[in-house]
Amino acid sequence: MSLREKPAKLHPTNPKNNPISTRSSVVATDDRRRSQRVMMRVGVVLRYTVDGKEITLRAHTVAVNIHGAMICAGQNIPTGTQLEVEHKMTRERVAGSVSRQAQSAPDGFLIPVEFTAGSINFWRISFPPTDWKPIDG
Repeated sequence: MSLREKPAKLHPTNPKNNPISTRSSVVATDDRRRSQRVMMRVGVVLRYTVDGKEITLRAHTVAVNIHGAMICAGQNIPTGTQLEVEHKMTRERVAGSVSRQAQSAPDGFLIPVEFTAGSINFWRISFPPTDWKPIDG
């Protein structure tokens, strides 16, 4: 999905047809997720250390959830790197790490970041309930 496309509409799933208990992880696409993703662009500043040198990198989100974000940045950050994500509007900061290898994208690198602890209010949005699924339309 490009940044200009509308996000998919959401609707609650029918528990009778849902093979996954609402108490277990949500399956979105083919990945297991602990919380729903929301396609949203938010400016962020990433801070991390490489060989004793502090790096500051301006970037933006592509998708966010309670446990982290997919972040688009101009340079790659290695898997496992501990970092701090700063929300550019609120200046709030949260600790996290790069959870998987970044993928090259037209605007830079798509870097999956997982927060050290879930942060329900960091993005300042209300997330859809975990039992809601995208529908075609």
